[in-house]
Amino acid sequence: MSSPHTVRWGILATGGIAATFTKDLMIDPSTRGVKNITHTVVAAASSSSASRAEKFLSECKVPSGAAAYGSYEELVADKNVDIVYVATPHSHHFQNTMLALNANKHVLCEKAFTTNAAQTKILVETARKKKLFLMEAVWTRFFPLSVKIREMVTKGELGDVHRVVADNSFGEDVESVWGTEHRMVNMDLAGGALLDLGIYSLTWVFQILYHCFPVTTKSAPQVASSITKYHKTGADEKTSVIVTFPNTGAHGIALTNLRVASNPDGHHSAGPAIRIQGTKAEVQVYGPAFRPTRYRIIPVGDGKGEPKVEDHEVEIPGHGMFWEADECARCLRDGKLESEVMGLEESIVIMEVMDAVRRQNDLVYPEAIESTKYPYEGFDKK
Repeated sequence: MSSPHTVRWGILATGGIAATFTKDLMIDPSTRGVKNITHTVVAAASSSSASRAEKFLSECKVPSGAAAYGSYEELVADKNVDIVYVATPHSHHFQNTMLALNANKHVLCEKAFTTNAAQTKILVETARKKKLFLMEAVWTRFFPLSVKIREMVTKGELGDVHRVVADNSFGEDVESVWGTEHRMVNMDLAGGALLDLGIYSLTWVFQILYHCFPVTTKSAPQVASSITKYHKTGADEKTSVIVTFPNTGAHGIALTNLRVASNPDGHHSAGPAIRIQGTKAEVQVYGPAFRPTRYRIIPVGDGKGEPKVEDHEVEIPGHGMFWEADECARCLRDGKLESEVMGLEESIVIMEVMDAVRRQNDLVYPEAIESTKYPYEGFDKK
């Protein structure tokens, strides 16, 4: 038996999401039934100081020997790094990912991929030109729960799926919790519900009503939307999106909100975050849209008795970000430049939907983070 393929990661940024991802990389893949790949973190970089990167590596319990850098330029220049995980705010994804690609590094970039579709298209074009792997880090796509539900859809077990409703909302007192500078509401960081939370609602809509169909029948959906802006910063605090897919006529309803929550009492009394409604059965997904742990199958009744409802719990041995890392490792091992589960064309279409939502509601970010110019002179790398 050949030895597992090892992928060497460089972590670009040292915030909360970077720590969660890195800690997941430290979990032995065999604990989740993966035996042909392994991960190692060989470097991390903070934009502020090497000491911050050292502290990050220590807190994540990365084995000694990993390099700690005080700049992103040093990280992408490290010859020991195979792939860079970009974990900065989405306002910075375009500039940071271009930096890595231009250093000939493969990239896993956090979602939302960029602030607009034009930036995403440039990243894709650059990666393809340089023959580099690139993927948007939509970790939820790779959960066994998500894989199972997509299989049910493609096998026709739900019948024709006519509607998906997905909600990912955090109920907070926005003024006191996030104020004006927090990334969730800061326009300089592309703050707001849409790019940060709504991407998950759209993920569920797209992985069912778009991804599960043959390429020949796919086309971009029609978009209708409404936004209410946060009065202190102009970021979107309430966003509702309806997309209609021309090939089937199916509707996807993607909801996100900073004022009210999908799960107000923390015990899922409000019901499922996602409903996938077909002519033979409905699937209800419980837990936050980004990290669900349970789903229910409700067959359509035939009037001859009570349908058998099935409940399924799916454990996550860690936080769950390792599954997207496993996908990257398999693709690199096999010489693939993009994932079949989270393809680049689909990332572009989703970004185009979010562009349409913003355009319909006059939501514009500062020029520095909307720009397609690289490098952008004076860009704040932090």
